[in-house]
Amino acid sequence: MGVTVPPAPRIAYLGPEGTFTHQAALDWARRDGAADGPASAEPLRTVTDVHDAVAAGTADVGVVAVESSVEGYVVPSLDALLSSADVVAVDEIALDVSFDAFVRPGHGELTVVSAHPHGLAQCTGFVAGSGLATAPASSNAAACRDAGPGTIALGPTICGELYGLDTYARAVEDVRGGRTRFLVLTRRGVADAYLGRARAAGETDWKTMLAITPSVTGPGVLARITAAFGDRKVNMSSLVTRPLKAQESRYVFVVTLDDAPWSPGVRDVLGDLLAAGDALKTLGLFPAGAGFRTLDGVLDPDHVPVGSVSADDASDALARGLLW
Repeated sequence: MGVTVPPAPRIAYLGPEGTFTHQAALDWARRDGAADGPASAEPLRTVTDVHDAVAAGTADVGVVAVESSVEGYVVPSLDALLSSADVVAVDEIALDVSFDAFVRPGHGELTVVSAHPHGLAQCTGFVAGSGLATAPASSNAAACRDAGPGTIALGPTICGELYGLDTYARAVEDVRGGRTRFLVLTRRGVADAYLGRARAAGETDWKTMLAITPSVTGPGVLARITAAFGDRKVNMSSLVTRPLKAQESRYVFVVTLDDAPWSPGVRDVLGDLLAAGDALKTLGLFPAGAGFRTLDGVLDPDHVPVGSVSADDASDALARGLLW
């Protein structure tokens, strides 16, 4: 008999209550087809704790943030997947992210702004305008929960009511419209149960996260790997480089591609990479469409890194931007 999805899965997530990850876990549990009954959601202290709970089977699934559209990949979540033999991502959720600023009632003189480092980075304008020192916290919700009399805490709107705080300012993030992707993790041995539900529901569009570790490094290695996808007409939507631990100048490439491992094109790519001697590992496989929006057309010039140049620029601008 095959493994089935628990009717009321035990969900571990990065706590405390009120984190964006908490909201993502609740959204996943409520989503049609994700859970057949009321799920229990347990807040844990770190991403590693969430990962370990899934690996040990004390949680059926775990929910962790993996990428912010403002701050990029969440390295601890990525590294946890890379280092695990038995945990894999089988679904994703994306949330619109906005930060409110909270204070304790009767707070007195304000001296510090507190949030998760990613939260502080996404609210630099507000922080600079406050003229206050910063205090990184393990999560935005933890900053709100632990806010002292002199603290402005940044976090989701839910934290105000949850922790008895007054709203000091709303939507203090630098960039409106920011989103964060969250992965749903489970044990590799039961992944087919979750993926099978999506396939049975008619899901045909997939994303795969693949770790590629070249056995030999040197000139042209990355070009060879990316060419393998281009030659088979398999789209790579993301490529991230992570160092191999204690291996100077050696890296693992984490590629997100737009298809499933069983599709003919992807199987051919995997075969090509294996034949070249690369070590491969699927870190995640999940239905496409729940993550970041796909945008067509020309990139808005306002979102290109400041100081970038293009072919239309004058020669002195090109020399300044490219240092040639």
